[in-house]
Amino acid sequence: MITIEQLITRIEQRQPVLNKAELSAEQYRLNLDSIGNLTTANRQQLSFLANPHYLSSLSNSEAGAVLTTAEHRDKVAKNTVALVVATPYLAYASASQLFARQQSGSGVHPSAVIAESAIIGNQVTIGPFCVIGERVQISDRSALDAHVVVEADTTIGTDCVIKSQVMIGHDCIIGNHVRLHAGVSIGSEGFGFAPTSNPSVTGWERIAQLGRVVIGDHVRIGSQTCIDRGAIDDTVIGNHVIIDNLVQVAHNVRIGDGTAIAAQTGIAGSTTIGKRCIIGGAVGITGHIEITDDVTLSGMTMVTKSITTAGSYSSGTAAMPTANWRRAAVRFRQLGRG
Repeated sequence: MITIEQLITRIEQRQPVLNKAELSAEQYRLNLDSIGNLTTANRQQLSFLANPHYLSSLSNSEAGAVLTTAEHRDKVAKNTVALVVATPYLAYASASQLFARQQSGSGVHPSAVIAESAIIGNQVTIGPFCVIGERVQISDRSALDAHVVVEADTTIGTDCVIKSQVMIGHDCIIGNHVRLHAGVSIGSEGFGFAPTSNPSVTGWERIAQLGRVVIGDHVRIGSQTCIDRGAIDDTVIGNHVIIDNLVQVAHNVRIGDGTAIAAQTGIAGSTTIGKRCIIGGAVGITGHIEITDDVTLSGMTMVTKSITTAGSYSSGTAAMPTANWRRAAVRFRQLGRG
């Protein structure tokens, strides 16, 4: 159970609760056990109003407490505790972490294989069938679920959460408070080959990938995402970067602090992406280009050259009836002949 007082303490790590001085001692002690939406929440649940579309539900909500703005405070039901903040969605995000399932205990499972030269910090959890290579360093309070592989000379920071089946290659650096979800691959071999005179007969000459992957602090990487090690220089993921599932980040890519990348995006090698960029789903970015800070790429955009000016960029066509699309495609081809 979480009290309103605990809730306020957590929310105020990001923003003030504007009316906390007006709450009674009884309201401060109110216990909540989960989060619910405005229409279904009960007296033991917290809810929030982030979208004015749901304003009509606010006055009828039976939630024990509601996160709302000063503008809508008067519409909160009489028996519900109103917590007034500037950004309810951000407050909800902060509060949600109090109700999440917590890791229970710490320690090393007897089936884990850990090199004698590895350095394991305090209160570290290492699950069943993990393999920890030579000279690996895992810092305090980090937790590895079952079947995680960490190759030699890799460093993992404090308070990291690494889910099952994650593979981290040799010599990589993982910062503090990093979350790697199931099946993530960090530091596998980048896609580097030189063509011979006739690849159909003599094949391709493999280029050894000699760089590392360096990941900053407070990074989240979704399931089945692959981040390849650098060919010569490192692949670098900045602080506070969030990456969705099924994303491919090729060798020598550099991603700036605070950038968000949605699922199925592919980023080709040696591309640099700036800070605070927002990249939608299924975006394709060619290699050896630069994207400046504060760029938004809408879903399925194809980027083939550098972007030097901040702003929103799109490509492709929205869905339309097939017959209309075919006519439009014919006209598009005709334009290309001019």
